[in-house]
Amino acid sequence: MKFRPLHDRVVVEPLQDEEKTTGGIIIPDTAKEKPMQGKVIAAGPGSRGDDGKVNALDVKKNDRVLYGKWSGTEVKIDGKDLLIMRESDIMGVIQ
Repeated sequence: MKFRPLHDRVVVEPLQDEEKTTGGIIIPDTAKEKPMQGKVIAAGPGSRGDDGKVNALDVKKNDRVLYGKWSGTEVKIDGKDLLIMRESDIMGVIQ
């Protein structure tokens, strides 16, 4: 299935943290926090301003982004757990 977000929406694949600490302790699933970094899978064309023009998004496909812990809506597309969020929920792009 192909999915194309509309307006200023962005599809993000959360990046999972390592399951082991630097000391070698394995972290169980119940103790893990939600990821706050992800990879942009798809981005909409942008939001429409009051003048009717489309303002392009600052993020693009394959950008690695940082977002709020509870941002976005969780969906499952083609067996992958993804997040759909507005561009304003993204705090920045990791270089």
